[in-house]
Amino acid sequence: MKEFISLLMGILLFAPAGNAQEILKKMPAGYDVAQAGVPIGKIDSVTYRSNTVGTIRKALIYKPPGFDKKKKYPVLYLLHGIGGDEKEWLKGGNPHLILDHLYAEKKIEPMIVVMPNGRAMKDDRAEGNIMAPDKVAAFATFERDLLTDLIPFVEGKYPVLKDREHRAIAGLSMGGGQALNFGLGNLDQFAWVGGFSSAPNTRIPTELMPDPDQARKKLKLLFISCGDNDRLITFSKRTHDYMFEHQIPHVYYIEPGVHDFKVWKNGLYLFSQFLFKPVDQASLSKYTILGTRAETNIRTAQYPQILPDHRVVFRVKAPDAQKVQVDLGRKYEMQKDTSGYWTVTTDSIGKGFHYYSLLIDGVALADPASETFYGMGRMASGIEIPYRNGGYYALRDIPHGDIRLKRYFSRAMGTWREMNVYTPPGYDSSTEKYPVLYLLHGGGEDQRGWAKQGKTDLILDNLISEGKAKPMVIVMLDGNMGGSGGIAGFNENVLKQFENELKMGVIPFVESSFRVETDAKNRALAGLSMGGLQTLYAGIKNTEMFSSLGVFSSGWFANNTALSDPQYAFMKSNAEKINGNLKNFWVSMGGEEDIAFKNCQIMLAKFDEMGVKYKYSEYPGGHSWPVWRHDLFEFSQLLFK
Repeated sequence: MKEFISLLMGILLFAPAGNAQEILKKMPAGYDVAQAGVPIGKIDSVTYRSNTVGTIRKALIYKPPGFDKKKKYPVLYLLHGIGGDEKEWLKGGNPHLILDHLYAEKKIEPMIVVMPNGRAMKDDRAEGNIMAPDKVAAFATFERDLLTDLIPFVEGKYPVLKDREHRAIAGLSMGGGQALNFGLGNLDQFAWVGGFSSAPNTRIPTELMPDPDQARKKLKLLFISCGDNDRLITFSKRTHDYMFEHQIPHVYYIEPGVHDFKVWKNGLYLFSQFLFKPVDQASLSKYTILGTRAETNIRTAQYPQILPDHRVVFRVKAPDAQKVQVDLGRKYEMQKDTSGYWTVTTDSIGKGFHYYSLLIDGVALADPASETFYGMGRMASGIEIPYRNGGYYALRDIPHGDIRLKRYFSRAMGTWREMNVYTPPGYDSSTEKYPVLYLLHGGGEDQRGWAKQGKTDLILDNLISEGKAKPMVIVMLDGNMGGSGGIAGFNENVLKQFENELKMGVIPFVESSFRVETDAKNRALAGLSMGGLQTLYAGIKNTEMFSSLGVFSSGWFANNTALSDPQYAFMKSNAEKINGNLKNFWVSMGGEEDIAFKNCQIMLAKFDEMGVKYKYSEYPGGHSWPVWRHDLFEFSQLLFK
């Protein structure tokens, strides 16, 4: 582990264009101790009248080396934690020494740093029960004290620049929450905002930044940092996730550490080097040491980690292995350290869900640190890469439906089979009958695909809560009909077998076991890839049973181009019936990079020739789950209306 962290800490992070320094990296040893030959700044202890509190309050003010009363300086307001006061930074972090060293190396702009007491109450000492309600409330009250009392005092006593572009705010823990709350809540006052290990007082993101467009225009820099083993990291991460989703450029800096001054000193070291200079916002995602654990990791597994620019760090212990790779579509060679750990950092990985495997001495294995998913014809690891436009499948505080595992005996197959069934919010407390979407997976997957990889329940929960989709039951059935499975051996007989299973096994079981409507206008059928072929076959041949068909990333095989082919011959002779019965015949592709794109275009040309009506959609992303999730999102909004 030590060797791995040393390797990562040695990575140079290139600074934004226009900054004086060549690189930014972790604070060197000795920056927080006095050293001969380094010019020193001065710390003033001041008092000011607080009309907000109704008393005289204290603050410390750092003036840079060579302070000149004839010059005007920008200002950083630096806030302490819940158990501290105006002296906490001085006692625990030696900020003046850190800044002195940075000035000596010409890495920061000359600035005044104000360290106030952020507990705005008459008895503002850090004594007694620091979690008492009145003391906690005083940290929120400090916003008014800061804006109406302290800032005017500083600007009246010191030669400082008074515009928002020359005013920054940052803090640690409780002060980190204050800095985010006050800075982002007052963008007319602050252009530079930093939160180091921000505490639970940090407002929820929608309150913290209700107008992302305004923030995007006004913020010079948002800096969020935390230790990877800090129990409060969830508050930094939720802020980062919201900023990522809403395209707010920011630094999300994660380093090895806990909730202590080692992390906070490094936060000040890095944040101060950005201040009051031009910032290349496109480069901000490069500034970190560690990534965040993937949501697909098991419980507390720290790896894989996703860096802000979507490179992924994989790590596995295999001391006796001779060669270890990560197979993520492309194979990455891992490097072994002296403790038997293998690591690699990938290139930037595309949005959404990806299957992957470890190749240990040539044997493909699931990563023991990852959740496993049935895909690629076997159990494999999976990793979820954050997607800023993926809010439609985010877990929200709304009513949620259920996914139920149901076993049934198939008379068509002569065996027991399984399905996953989504029931909408309120299903159990209602007497209503619901429409049904029968939803089919792709080759190498099964009934678990849409339930786990597809996030079907979250997509529908969110749409239903917004009134964009009708409450419906979704049946995610197993489309594998025995044999080799998947596309291999796919032929008319296999398609016919699926049609029989759907009509004789699945639909009768669902309609006898769930409170659903049983007419065609309340039934829909859709599928991806292999499931799209099954939809084309069983759906087109039975349009009297379905009002809508959805074909995602699929199409009849390109070598079946003659109108005399059985599939096209049936459609040609039944075009009027198909057009009359189907309210929605929706065909979608993952752009030209989708492996089924060519087949689909040839098929659609035949539809046009035969006069079969359809709607076509493209969503870039290839033959992948991010595309199919979006297909379900779009298609489900068309149904049963």
